[in-house]
Amino acid sequence: MLGDVLLITDNHKKAAKQLISHLDHLSGNKIVLAIGGESGSGKTEIAHEVARILKSRNTPAKVMHIDNYYLTSPTERTTWRKEHGLESIGFTEYDWKGINRNINEFREDAEQVTMPCIDLLTDQEDLLSTSFKGLKYLVIEGLYAIQAEADLKVLIDLTYHETKKAQFERGKEEPNEYRFQVLQREHEVIQSIRSRADLLVSKDYLILSGPGHPLS
Repeated sequence: MLGDVLLITDNHKKAAKQLISHLDHLSGNKIVLAIGGESGSGKTEIAHEVARILKSRNTPAKVMHIDNYYLTSPTERTTWRKEHGLESIGFTEYDWKGINRNINEFREDAEQVTMPCIDLLTDQEDLLSTSFKGLKYLVIEGLYAIQAEADLKVLIDLTYHETKKAQFERGKEEPNEYRFQVLQREHEVIQSIRSRADLLVSKDYLILSGPGHPLS
């Protein structure tokens, strides 16, 4: 998203470097990496660092930010959620038809692609014209990114209780009682899809086996 704040640390770089080694073990001309996790867990930073490393190796990656695919605009989202209740919060808030279309376009090596892009500074919903032609990697990042059909699904295993400092520093949303209720609901939804993760990023930013997917 335009205007997003990145706070890349040595821990994010450490995790990204480890993920690159796992990508190197995957075969295929088109590889999709999904990085999910709770608010402030560092998914955007790790995704950016993975893409930076891949670019340095002359295999640039496109980063897809799942938050660009909300069905409601940033200005309408809180009102919509309050009207529909906390139970409405989850991966069903996203345009999965659009997400899957862009993933399929990547796999098809499409040359002309349109993707949504939210400008956080204006709250405008823009459209990005781009190309997947010749790109080997697509990095998907967002709360429920591991819900996507990816070749490698990674979940950052930190809860919103452990990421409060990062949330405050990024200042994307005002910290209040309702915001914490939203974070709790997001936590519950992420835990409900945790079993989809191939790999986990630990609190120490080490890569561990995901549920049902032991590391070799």
